[in-house]
Amino acid sequence: MSKIPFLRIGPPAIPAFFWAVPLVVVLLAVPFICEALGQPFYLRVASRILIFALAASSLNLVLGFGGMVSLGHAAFVGIGSYVVAVLAWHLSNEVPVLTWPIVIEGTTNAALAWPAAIGASALAAFVVGAISLRTTGLYFIMITLAFAQMIYYYAVSLQQYGGDDGMKMRGRSVLPGLDLANRTTFYYLVLVALLLCIAFLFCLARSRFGLVIRGIRQNETRMRALGIEPYPYQLTCFTISGAMAGFAGVLMANLDTFVSPSDLSMARSDELVAMILLGGVGSLWGPPLGAAFYILAQLGLGNLTTHWPLAFGPALIIVVLFARRGLVGIFGERQR
Repeated sequence: MSKIPFLRIGPPAIPAFFWAVPLVVVLLAVPFICEALGQPFYLRVASRILIFALAASSLNLVLGFGGMVSLGHAAFVGIGSYVVAVLAWHLSNEVPVLTWPIVIEGTTNAALAWPAAIGASALAAFVVGAISLRTTGLYFIMITLAFAQMIYYYAVSLQQYGGDDGMKMRGRSVLPGLDLANRTTFYYLVLVALLLCIAFLFCLARSRFGLVIRGIRQNETRMRALGIEPYPYQLTCFTISGAMAGFAGVLMANLDTFVSPSDLSMARSDELVAMILLGGVGSLWGPPLGAAFYILAQLGLGNLTTHWPLAFGPALIIVVLFARRGLVGIFGERQR
């Protein structure tokens, strides 16, 4: 039996499959349930949970999978959001994005805007990773945080795009063949994106690349002794994670039709870390479960009091102290 922290391969993973399948079935039925209840707002909440699950999964790739603690991951989410919104703003105002050396017009076409947003996030992650990965430990954490803060304050300084107040989009992106303005269609698009992300991580965990990344996390010195240079693998992992975060930002911008510097803030990065801790660090289904718990708890407690973090904080402490592997770990203990 193979013992892999990120994704258990063998008999222990079979029970997880059986509870994951009903979960996917329920997710597929969410639009019909919301329609039956006459509560379309809940469908929006479900879409938001899935998007945050995708963002948390992207961070889990470097945090739980690669052992790289990044406190600035929300910057890549925000970059993806801003690229989509900025391109839409230039189209609506009939102002080119660039006039030299080539003319680049604004667009709401998802086939053009979304790859550009994902590419921008991946490029930013590559630059940040290329610098920060030359350090380790606390220095790595502080450098990623510093880069995120620089990107945050740069977004605040963009007065043309709303500055600190953010920017409202006139509508969602246009994807040929799909009506993204329809809540149900957009929900299923987000659900498919999350499931593809999980499937990608599943394959990545079983690949040679995944084995090398886990080996680097466990003992970097030993991997060097085997002739494997950690830096290129870690940088590739960090870049892939940034691209996934950018895709989450693309979907978030289309869900809210609004972007603001708060999407890039340290507080948003802290939320992603909290979701991973709640769900289970290094677990395939941990980030989605953590995102669901966090957002539903925030929504429920927020209806009771504006000081909901005072009640949510102790819950997070209890999970960290008594369920080290998060919500997934609780199910795992019962299975064993």
